Amino acid sequence: MSKRGAGGRGKGERLDTMATLQAANEELRAKLTEIQIELQQEKNKVRTTKPRVSQKVDPVYLDVFSGRNVSSSSDSQEDRDTRRFQLKIAELSAVVRKLEDRNALLSEERNELLKRLREAESQFLPLLDKNKRLSRKNEELALALRRLDNKLRFVTQENLEMVTMVTSDSNTPYSDEREMEFLRLQVLEQQHIIDDLSKVIETFYGYDEEASVDSDGSSLSFHTDRTPDTEPDELCVHEEAELRYRQLTQEYQALQRAYALLAETSGGNYDAEKEIKTREQLLSEISRYQSRVSDLESALKQQGLDLKWVEEKQALYRRNQELVAKVRQMEGEELRLKNDIQDAKDQNELLEFRILELEERERRSPAINFQQLHFPEGLSPLQVYCEAEGVTVSTSVMHNQYLLYDQPVSVYLSAHLSLFTPFQWLESIEVTKSALQQKMLDIESEKELFSKQKGYLDEELDYRKQSMDQAHKRILELEAMLFEALQQEEESRIEGLKMEGRLSESLTEGEREELRRAMDQWKRTVMCELRERDAQILRERMELLQLTQQRNKELEEFIEAQKRQIKELEEKFLFLFLFFSLAFILWS
Repeated sequence: MSKRGAGGRGKGERLDTMATLQAANEELRAKLTEIQIELQQEKNKVRTTKPRVSQKVDPVYLDVFSGRNVSSSSDSQEDRDTRRFQLKIAELSAVVRKLEDRNALLSEERNELLKRLREAESQFLPLLDKNKRLSRKNEELALALRRLDNKLRFVTQENLEMVTMVTSDSNTPYSDEREMEFLRLQVLEQQHIIDDLSKVIETFYGYDEEASVDSDGSSLSFHTDRTPDTEPDELCVHEEAELRYRQLTQEYQALQRAYALLAETSGGNYDAEKEIKTREQLLSEISRYQSRVSDLESALKQQGLDLKWVEEKQALYRRNQELVAKVRQMEGEELRLKNDIQDAKDQNELLEFRILELEERERRSPAINFQQLHFPEGLSPLQVYCEAEGVTVSTSVMHNQYLLYDQPVSVYLSAHLSLFTPFQWLESIEVTKSALQQKMLDIESEKELFSKQKGYLDEELDYRKQSMDQAHKRILELEAMLFEALQQEEESRIEGLKMEGRLSESLTEGEREELRRAMDQWKRTVMCELRERDAQILRERMELLQLTQQRNKELEEFIEAQKRQIKELEEKFLFLFLFFSLAFILWS
């Protein structure tokens, strides 16, 4: 924050100094022009007064020298005239001297102002060069920010993919993972201790600690001894350190073996050191990228640019991804509904085929010839037949004993079976009807849910359009600010070049007009592209809305068709039931 504040204060001071220098240059230029005008006027006055004085003085002297022989009265008059002219000449000479003195002062002031102007130009030109360098650096930083943003997105995506891969590949139990993590931490701790002791041993034998940080063969450094002059206490300390170092290396090797055995038993070829190195590398890269992003944000804030539109853009991008996920989820639900509707259609086709099959069987079955027989009241034909034959057992027992082989009983049994099967069909049809009604209710509930989601999506689309319009307005404001800043920089650059007299290096009016026309044309093209994009988005949303409405109409028509089919089935089965009941009544 201090760097950002210092950068903002430095930028404000530079702007203040540039403004004061420009104002001072304007004042000096105005004073110089005024002094030059006054000097020219005084010179013109001197040039005009000198011939007049000479014209007046010459005849006076001629008259004086030639009129000595005139009378005394004329002499006195001429003396008065000569005195008057001498006074006028003295006054004019005094005026001329004053004008010459003032001219000298003005020339000195002009020289001083020119000197100050050169000094101001010498101070102003480095600031212009520095401003150019800063503008180029800002452009480079903006490009680097874009590249880093893209790279950060790519790295985050790769990190997410790696995390998903690791989570999908990890099939070991939680206890094994915890034990592996504990062993990994122990290995890291032992490695750090070994590295610290290796640094101490190398410095004790004469190596530099800074130079031995990256040495890999620290465990063999005691072989490079040059027999230093050491005391017994130092030798004891060295022996203790070496003993501790060997113990730690043994523990480290044992931990590595245990970790390898645990990895083999858990069924994975997992390299802990490689994963730790890659994780540390990724963390370092992420921290570096975060610091870089913070630096770039501070640079953009120093330039005076607002970062809210970037955050709004990222929020819109995330919201767009959420909407895409919702659309995909709704497409999956739509596919599921289509599958359910197709299943219902298949069931209806099967029912229709079964009905046709039953009708065909009924048509192909032999006709029943009913004979008008008169029986006593309260007695059925079977009872009369049994009494005539002298049989008193029930019909079920007779049927079990295979005794009912006469024609009326067989007709009765066939009629009973033919009446019983339609009842079963009616029950199955009732079950299917209830299932279809439940499915219709589910479809209606899903339709209501879909309409609610559609309303939510419409609201989300309106909010997104409003946010996009606000972001577009903000972008246009930033572009206008940038164009004005470029124009101000160009004007200040042209003024500096005019002061220096190097107008050939600046842009001409035609080129400036061409640049302005190109900028306006670019703005118009950007606006047209944005309008076309918005129109395309609206067209796509309208097409999606029309498709959903058409789908709703199709579902309603399908539901109506299902209702009509169910009603027709009910009528058919009612007709069959009435037909069989009438046949049974007539037969009985």
